[in-house]
Amino acid sequence: MIVLKITNASDVVASNIGRFLERLTSSEYDQNKVEDIVIDRLAANLKAEGIRGEVAAVNGLDLHDDDLVLHDRLKIRRRRTI
Repeated sequence: MIVLKITNASDVVASNIGRFLERLTSSEYDQNKVEDIVIDRLAANLKAEGIRGEVAAVNGLDLHDDDLVLHDRLKIRRRRTI
């Protein structure tokens, strides 16, 4: 299993819509938006390579150094089959 943590979602959104508008959106919205775009592109690229599987955005899961941390409530926010 592969886990991907995006740590610069606000910067990505700001570079695409500008700093002023980025300040008006919440960081959670930024994170979700960037994750959704990454999921779509990742799924398309993996499918083109003939890879089958699933990719998901999960709330309640985090990476800290070499540890995978599970918070109180683990929930799949978005899931896509490849």
